[in-house]
Parts: sequence; structure tokens; C-alpha cells
Amino acid sequence: MVFNTGAALLDAIVLSVVSREPEGTYGYRITQEVRSVLDVSESTLYPVLRRLQKDACLTAYDQEYGGRNRRYYKVTEQGVVQLNLYREEWEIYSSKISMILRGGSSYE
Repeated sequence: MVFNTGAALLDAIVLSVVSREPEGTYGYRITQEVRSVLDVSESTLYPVLRRLQKDACLTAYDQEYGGRNRRYYKVTEQGVVQLNLYREEWEIYSSKISMILRGGSSYE
């Protein structure tokens, strides 16, 4: 993809992916889902997960799976609020960009 993906958009995408699972989901699955739509490395996504934890948008817990611990991430109430804000902003932003790219004007 030729367009850069900023931190806020990555945060929004990760929050959206994690929010789909009420009990949370694990890091590798998150990276695979994000990578299905964006060309980002695993090393890019784990700092996003840590930042969202630091900002109280995600919590993390470990659970045993196949004899090993797997780290799961779950959206917090603050994360839901932030995700809804991102969704609202995305609708406005993407509609304006689409209008201009299609040859329209944002002043109409």
C-alpha cells in the first residue's frame, strides 16, 4: 500500500480487532488480522498493543494454551470510548478524502 498508516489509525484498527472478541484475543491472532488488510510487521504491532495498555484502552492477561502461556488482550471501557471516537472521526475523514479523490469538493 502506498499510503502511510499513522499511529492513530493503527490504534483504531487494533482496538477494532480486539473488540470483536468479548473475552479478548491473543497477540498473534491480532497481528494476523491486521496484516490481512495492512502491510505491517509484527514488530510494529506489539508496541501498539503496549501503548494501548498504557493508555488504559486494553488489558492483558496470560492463559495457558497447549502447555504454554498465551497473552490475551481485552478492550476496556476506556478502549470502547476511544474506539467509538475513532470510528466517528474515520467516517468524517474518509468521506472527505473520498469526495476529493472522486473529483468533488469538500466545500460543497
